[in-house]
Amino acid sequence: MNNSSQSRGFRVAVVGATGLVGQKMIEVLEERDFPVRELIPVASARSVNQTVKFRGEEISVQPLTEKIFTGVDFALFSAGKDVSREFAPLAAKQGCVVIDNSSAWRMEPGIPLVVPEVNPQALKNHSGIIANPNCSTIQMVVVLNPLHQKFRLKRVVVSTYQAVSGSGKQALKQLEDELRKGKSENPFYPHPIADNCLPHIDVFKENGYTQEEMKMILETRKIMGIPDLPITATTVRIPVTVSHSEAVNIEFHRSYSLEEVFRLLKNSPGIVMQDNPARNEYPLPLHARNRDEVFVGRIRRDESVDHGLNLWIVADNLRKGAATNAVQIAEYLISKH
Repeated sequence: MNNSSQSRGFRVAVVGATGLVGQKMIEVLEERDFPVRELIPVASARSVNQTVKFRGEEISVQPLTEKIFTGVDFALFSAGKDVSREFAPLAAKQGCVVIDNSSAWRMEPGIPLVVPEVNPQALKNHSGIIANPNCSTIQMVVVLNPLHQKFRLKRVVVSTYQAVSGSGKQALKQLEDELRKGKSENPFYPHPIADNCLPHIDVFKENGYTQEEMKMILETRKIMGIPDLPITATTVRIPVTVSHSEAVNIEFHRSYSLEEVFRLLKNSPGIVMQDNPARNEYPLPLHARNRDEVFVGRIRRDESVDHGLNLWIVADNLRKGAATNAVQIAEYLISKH
């Protein structure tokens, strides 16, 4: 990190500032009163005539060049894998701490993949680039971690119900057009998304899983430090604009009581428990929207296996699943300096 005066705050670049996640990063920086001395919004050449609003000011978007990172303390990247591969090392060489939201560096050996509630200790050994995990992975490991510490995970099965905003602006436009006009002239997905669900997120791999499913499997193992954890995933896109939902089935090595599970989750950081079937209370995408917490409910024993548990987990994919987690990483680094 550059030697800026911390009393005056930090110079922060947001790369991909005009995208859904980039816009949310700027919003979260302001909401959380992050010590920003100067905000530098950065985007591709086609966005340079745009402005972003931060603390009541309109700030011009800057083109992405190597020189833009001179004197920058933090760079929050959300501009895609190729951009991160090219420019994150250039920024880090200039003393900038890069927190990257793409998949470019997540599984790279020596690059920390961090959820602050789960593995902040991984930040001790960063060399300038820190990876922000996949949105659906983040919300799951926030809940899995305290349970693992107590009962030890044996196997995890997850099915996701993921919002369209996870695919970006074009996907949101497709959903909007289909709902309003019945069809989209420029669809992002290979099929309609309105009144539909697609068991297909990212590209298919040779093993029949999609890239999104493999991200959840591999990233969970890395974040939690369990390289041999048996875990399987099915990821599904549904016609919801914001907030991902997940049905998670867990097997533990140890026995547990539901009372212990409730108490543990209720007292764990970053988690809000909503579990009152008598009142129809359980996590919903609508309720999680614009919130930074991870919501968990429908907590019940899986009676088909020993030490089995079922959970329903919901979080705002643009906030905790992306922007907020990145800002929390920066906040943690500042607190430890």
